[in-house]
Amino acid sequence: MRKGFTLLELIIVVIIIGILAAIGFAQYSKVAEKARGAEARVFLGHMRTLAAAFRLEKGTLVGITASDLGMSANPQPCDSANYFSYSISSVSSTTIVLNAARCCGGGATGKEPQGQLIAGDRPNIALEENFETGSITWSGSGLGLY
Repeated sequence: MRKGFTLLELIIVVIIIGILAAIGFAQYSKVAEKARGAEARVFLGHMRTLAAAFRLEKGTLVGITASDLGMSANPQPCDSANYFSYSISSVSSTTIVLNAARCCGGGATGKEPQGQLIAGDRPNIALEENFETGSITWSGSGLGLY
């Protein structure tokens, strides 16, 4: 009597491992995308804090620029270090709307062209704050970002 596994048993084990790996990779991708969304919310919160400081200093939000919020450009360009492009959507004397739009992975994954926004209905996160009333509204769409 020989000891060992038959070819059929080995094929079944390989198939089961492949299915488990595919499920695991899909779950990992979702978790990684949620983490990127959390990072965008942190950046938007930091920009909100800088906007509040600007309003306290000037008495209004009118005239606020991207550089006042720590951004190099408006919108901030996509590059290998940024998963989102940040921008100021609208400003009034008491209200500001900040937006984070999802970029292609570029340098992070190497699969998409670097420096481009995801085409079509791209995932985004928006923060609207009215400093007069103190109301803060978060909104977003796509890839479980919000």
